[in-house]
Amino acid sequence: MNLEPNDLIELAHTSMPFGKYQGRKLIKLPEEYLLWFQTKGFPNGRLGELLALALLLRSEGLEHLLDPITKQTMPPSSLIQ
Repeated sequence: MNLEPNDLIELAHTSMPFGKYQGRKLIKLPEEYLLWFQTKGFPNGRLGELLALALLLRSEGLEHLLDPITKQTMPPSSLIQ
């Protein structure tokens, strides 16, 4: 996985678009839910990439690194739909 600086910003500001945790920030999803996606297969495209990144950060205990980013606002046009 090639990590770009904007990936962390996007992850910090992107909400789950569907399902049980719809509306919750991806980085705040329960690790068990992210592991379920890993087992079943992450969605195609950008959402799947961000979910995989969220799992990587969560499993390594690094989600706190996004705390300063989540306090910033991001223009809606830069978020995935």
